[in-house]
Amino acid sequence: MSDDHAYQAISAYQDHLIQTPNIDRIADEGMLFTNACVSNSICAPSRAAILTGKHSHLNGKVDNIQPFDTTQITFLQIFQEAGYQTAMFGKLHFGNNPKGFDQFKILPGQGSYYNPDFITKDAGRVRMEGYVTDIITDMTLDWLKEDRKEEDPFLLFYLHKAPHREWLPAQRHYEEYLGKTFPEPATLFDDYSGRGSAAKEAKMNLVKHMNWSGDSKIPPAISEELGLVSNETWGDHKYRGMLKRMDSSQRANWDKAYQPMIDEFVEKYPSMTSEELMQWKYNRYMQDYLACIASVD
Repeated sequence: MSDDHAYQAISAYQDHLIQTPNIDRIADEGMLFTNACVSNSICAPSRAAILTGKHSHLNGKVDNIQPFDTTQITFLQIFQEAGYQTAMFGKLHFGNNPKGFDQFKILPGQGSYYNPDFITKDAGRVRMEGYVTDIITDMTLDWLKEDRKEEDPFLLFYLHKAPHREWLPAQRHYEEYLGKTFPEPATLFDDYSGRGSAAKEAKMNLVKHMNWSGDSKIPPAISEELGLVSNETWGDHKYRGMLKRMDSSQRANWDKAYQPMIDEFVEKYPSMTSEELMQWKYNRYMQDYLACIASVD
């Protein structure tokens, strides 16, 4: 699984934003979902529906807050009882540890992109140095190479945090994606006319609801200096927290890549129209979001 990964950002479905040849290979050798929907699209409830085979009102996981009801039977427990070797690496986001696994290493809650903590079955909570997508991949490959019993069938969960908000790309993708401009969707300036109120009221507007620091990566001090007001004030806390996890080398590379973008924005912002601001926020979002997906691919 990848988390909050739109089908438009998988080139097997649409190739105008990004090329994902490795994910596409799964489609080429497997199947595409061209007429499908989920029973619940919120993170943890969606996972609970997948693992239990039940709708949310039956499995009890109706939001991201309450812990998963571990009296619920998941299909992985049934696999384990049937003799499968089972393992899980990455993001579960259930509020508790998974049952039915011989081995697991999972992120606490949403987890971190850089130098993340993991909750492990055997060693408690540990911090691992590096980029989260690479770490999860390496743990998964290591299990396949070193711990898998070739004589047994196996069930392996390989679960990425990326590309969930707030998007921090791997250093190797900074240069390519920070310089890109992406085609705008027809609905970028949608005024929701002719429809009911639900779409208009949803907190999905780039200008109104994307915070300046956590999402667009404008430092809180500069946001304040420019008089930028955000409805999502938690972004400042997120921004400081995610940069604080970086070591000195990672932070230096981050500053080198992102400072030119920040400087350019500071220069242009006073004369930007609301339309230009929407376009800027859209591209800022797409740059980081798609760079995170490049690492998944």
